Amino acid sequence: MNTLQFPDITQRHIGRAIAMQAEQIGDQPFILSGEDRFSFFEVNRRVNELAAGLAARGLKAGERLAFYMDSGPEVIFIALAANKLGAVWVPVNTDYKGAWLEDTVARSRPVILVTDVKHAGRLAEVRDKLPVQHILVQGGSADLADAEDLAAVYSQGASEPTRDEFDYGDTCAVLWTSGTTGRSKGVMQSHNVFFSAVLSGAVPFKATEGDVIYSVLPMYNTAAWVTNIFRALFCGLPLALDPTFSVSHFWERIDYYRATQTFTLGAMHMFLWNAPERPDDADHSLRKLMAIPMPPQVAGPFSKRFGVELMPQGLGQSEAQLLCNHNESPDPEPPPASCGRPAPNLEARLVDDHGNDVPIGEPGELWVRPLEPYLIFNGYFDDTEATAAAYEGDWYKTGDMLRRDEAGYYYFSDRKKDAVRFKGRNISTFEVEMTARRHPAIQDCAAFGVPSAELASESELKLDVILKPGEALSARELAQFINDNAPYFFVPRYIEFVDSLPYTPTNKVQKYRLRERGVTDNTWDAQAEGFRAER
Repeated sequence: MNTLQFPDITQRHIGRAIAMQAEQIGDQPFILSGEDRFSFFEVNRRVNELAAGLAARGLKAGERLAFYMDSGPEVIFIALAANKLGAVWVPVNTDYKGAWLEDTVARSRPVILVTDVKHAGRLAEVRDKLPVQHILVQGGSADLADAEDLAAVYSQGASEPTRDEFDYGDTCAVLWTSGTTGRSKGVMQSHNVFFSAVLSGAVPFKATEGDVIYSVLPMYNTAAWVTNIFRALFCGLPLALDPTFSVSHFWERIDYYRATQTFTLGAMHMFLWNAPERPDDADHSLRKLMAIPMPPQVAGPFSKRFGVELMPQGLGQSEAQLLCNHNESPDPEPPPASCGRPAPNLEARLVDDHGNDVPIGEPGELWVRPLEPYLIFNGYFDDTEATAAAYEGDWYKTGDMLRRDEAGYYYFSDRKKDAVRFKGRNISTFEVEMTARRHPAIQDCAAFGVPSAELASESELKLDVILKPGEALSARELAQFINDNAPYFFVPRYIEFVDSLPYTPTNKVQKYRLRERGVTDNTWDAQAEGFRAER
């Protein structure tokens, strides 16, 4: 391993990072993908050749290259090549199709769009509506008559691109938000934001020689780059890539690569936890796992069952990739449910709906103010209105609801848009879900608000529940369980048992889709059924 050093942080640049690692540890492995192996030198060579080809097709500093393709080494080559030219890479969610795909690509305004054979057909359906100069296809495609095979773009033997003076605060990527609460926004992220978040996030892993990072997160997700790809690049570690997460093959793939560290997001680790127990559950190479969010009551048993060390949970988002962590914790064993303390280069506040600081112990929206340049995003792409709305003066309003204890530790409560306000009280859907998941019959669940018929402008709490195979549970029994284990106002008015939930590829629940569906004929209504939660 070889952690890059930048005594002058203004020299931080992603295109420079791969060139430095190629020079310093060129023969060491960087990317492992199936049977393919690429050293740092080989990756840098390919990136230089691709950069030359992209430049010949008109990609210039400040312009955008979008990719709409499955995760793999080629995606990393593309992103690094764009950055070597001072250009900006834009991942497009591979679940998008039709009007949503058209809208996202059009709003990205790329000079070049790269796809693969698998997704070329979807792109062909909207091709005539896309103002894109060049389309490249990995493997070629008959579906896109005007496309060029990506392999033909590489300029064999090309040297390192001649760099103009690129700034560490330049936008290097536009990352479209997940759209779990509404229309996606393009987050403009600088080189320095990635460096700051990655190097700080690398601390708890304490990587040593022989460590291998395993990644199954889709590469249109910010977390894939911060926790896996750029951590491997900046720290000089091997990165093992698989295009998708698989419960049935996860541990097998871990052992295939001899991976020692990984990161799971959303419900990934809960899928692993809910899988049938096996006598060899702890027989694998993985040593350290950061799982966000991990229910506190599951953490200990999970660690024991699978024989892995769970890293302390932090808090980040696309706009401000690192908000809280445990790096500055004075306690050897900080509270397990805490996401730590604000990053040392951020000033933080928790405020109510009127911008007033909330008392200790009460939930409030997290506002942060950077103490150094380029620590949070450069704004939303082509959306000055949304950018302005995200700030109150020089305070960035994260939209995350947290509470703080007397020792200065912060605890995630909910996304502000997901919290349910009823009878003057903000109810954390996240905490409701954590309570419900403690029931042994529940596989997964999602809590959200639906409009109240009795109280205008307020919402009632609904809980959609997936049961484990073969388990039986009534809505009344579940309501009573929640009542017995949490404050009375955590008890949902509505409960519905469902076969599935609308997950993103990173296994986050798209709650806006649940809110759109609302109350159905299959929904249990506590009020109608005469169930009253006991205070």
